Amino acid sequence: MLDKNIDLSGKRVIVTGAAGFIGSNLCMELIKRYTDIQILGIDNVNDYYDVGIKKDRLKRLAEILGDKVGTAGEYGVSETIGDSRFVFIKGNIADRAVIDKAFDEFKPEVVVNLAAQAGVRYSIENPDAYIEANLIGFYNILEACRHSYDADKAVDGYKGVEHLVYASSSSVYGSNKKIPYSTDDKVDNPVSLYAATKKSNELLAHAYTKLYGIPSTGLRFFTVYGPAGRPDMAYFGFTNKLVKGETIKIFNFGNCKRDFTYVDDIVEGVINVMEKAPDENENGVRYKVYNIGNNDPVNLLDFVDILQQELISAGVLPKDYDFEAHKELVPMQPGDVEVTYADVTPLQQDFGFKPNTPLREGLRKFAKWYKEYYG
Repeated sequence: MLDKNIDLSGKRVIVTGAAGFIGSNLCMELIKRYTDIQILGIDNVNDYYDVGIKKDRLKRLAEILGDKVGTAGEYGVSETIGDSRFVFIKGNIADRAVIDKAFDEFKPEVVVNLAAQAGVRYSIENPDAYIEANLIGFYNILEACRHSYDADKAVDGYKGVEHLVYASSSSVYGSNKKIPYSTDDKVDNPVSLYAATKKSNELLAHAYTKLYGIPSTGLRFFTVYGPAGRPDMAYFGFTNKLVKGETIKIFNFGNCKRDFTYVDDIVEGVINVMEKAPDENENGVRYKVYNIGNNDPVNLLDFVDILQQELISAGVLPKDYDFEAHKELVPMQPGDVEVTYADVTPLQQDFGFKPNTPLREGLRKFAKWYKEYYG
């Protein structure tokens, strides 16, 4: 195992995508775990999916902060730097002025970039959103990290960004035939624009790390799920359709496998990584990429069967629900891949950690949340 070189206690941390699924859960866990941490959350709260869920995530953050929320703004949390342990700025990372101002005023020591336009299929419909958020937005983050080392920023002992952690994706593996997917594999054949932007993030991060000494770690997330997740993900979208009595489409006639990873495992992995800025590799670059996945791919038909059982158990669906009448097997969609399967050996070796939440347990928690949230 590696020796950790960053103590998050008392650190100033920027988390982009803070109203998002992973970002909000990360912020909540950091606040619980480190009593004196300061977090600046940035999110544009766009309407790619239900804004109400994003607002409710921020409300949960406010509940955790309790009476230390500071002067609450529109989203129930403080919007003034220095007013609370968690401060929220509504802004787009593609807006250079927003990012520069945040870095100048907050002076982050750790940056976690989770803001992105997600979704493989949507990248075919709306490519502009991916170029803006995933390329221009990430470039702005890199530039802000680069300039955090400028001489005029060295005020009150500030030494600049100690570690940049950013979200990549299992989508970078594209049509890779070798499984499980390893970070040592060649990933030069993306099958979607989304995947191409995420691979570009890794390349940009490496260049900036080499040129400007920004310690950076990319995390390839594998099919993240859980309570208060993204409605565009299969488990959530299927549930919405089944509740409405609509038919769900299972792609590639059910012959797909996904390495479903519970959100709490993702958060634990991110925190572990945050605490260890990479050492120099053989090329003298402080750069690293890890997979974070459950290391246990599940067939989509089996996944849907477990989901159905848990939805019935939680009272979301009636016990006599005719599932077969609401299921349609269809061909593969453009941009999709047949299997995702994470090799997490480096994560285990370096941090002594691997995701391990069983799919049934995770879907049970989602089903219970869904019942409570939607009634």
